[in-house]
Amino acid sequence: MTPTPLRKDANAAEIAMRLVSARLDGRPLEAYPGEIPTTLEVAYAIQDVAMHIWPDDGVGWKIGLVAADLRERLGSERVAGPVFSKALWWADEGDEIAFPVFVGGFAAVEAEFLFRMRHDAPAGKTDWTDDEAAALVAAVHIGVETAGSPMAFINDLGACVVASDFGNNAGLIVGPEVPDWRARLDTLVAKTEIDGRVVGEGKAMGLPGGPMAGLRFLLSHLARRGRPLQRGQFVSSGAVTGVHDIKVGQSARLSFGADGVIVCKAEAKSLA
Repeated sequence: MTPTPLRKDANAAEIAMRLVSARLDGRPLEAYPGEIPTTLEVAYAIQDVAMHIWPDDGVGWKIGLVAADLRERLGSERVAGPVFSKALWWADEGDEIAFPVFVGGFAAVEAEFLFRMRHDAPAGKTDWTDDEAAALVAAVHIGVETAGSPMAFINDLGACVVASDFGNNAGLIVGPEVPDWRARLDTLVAKTEIDGRVVGEGKAMGLPGGPMAGLRFLLSHLARRGRPLQRGQFVSSGAVTGVHDIKVGQSARLSFGADGVIVCKAEAKSLA
């Protein structure tokens, strides 16, 4: 599939409407619904329109990595996408959380460490230290990003397409708090199993710069977009064990050492 450059006069609203419509209908797309964005500026313009018309309130953000060979050209190491209230689930010990997936689209699970914000970020502040960012955090939780898109090929088209379609996010599962998280960042670990088979293991600090680098990125990024982080919002800081495809009917077990376990199952139901 060869990307078509997006013209400056392309209708971001039309693309956003088509992406939102496919998500609401649970309908897979066979191609990107318009001219493919080639800059993150255009991709986030599409995302902004889609957020405006999506029939739900945002409760947080996910962070993903840009492929290493694209970072210099795109001017970013990471991308961001919104998480909405109807696609956020709390997991208590022993629960199996059913989460919706796109049949014919893309679906995956990602073990993540989640920041829960205690304070609003100041509008306009774009430079952050680790200590300044940590001061805004109420807690860190173990969690699972349920990645998803109507486009099965979304990751093949790169970071700009991912950013335009809500960052390839379809939900967030929030688990228990991580005690003494700041002092323990170097030791936090995760493992992902699907249907009993280990598909990935990793450390929180295996992410470029660790989770705090992701939080600093998002604080700066959202300030520049006029959407500063707010009290109570969650930040899914990055896929610790990788991005693992999952199909309807499959179960995933995501374990975080002594900090807990989340069990979830993919189901074919509406994401809206």
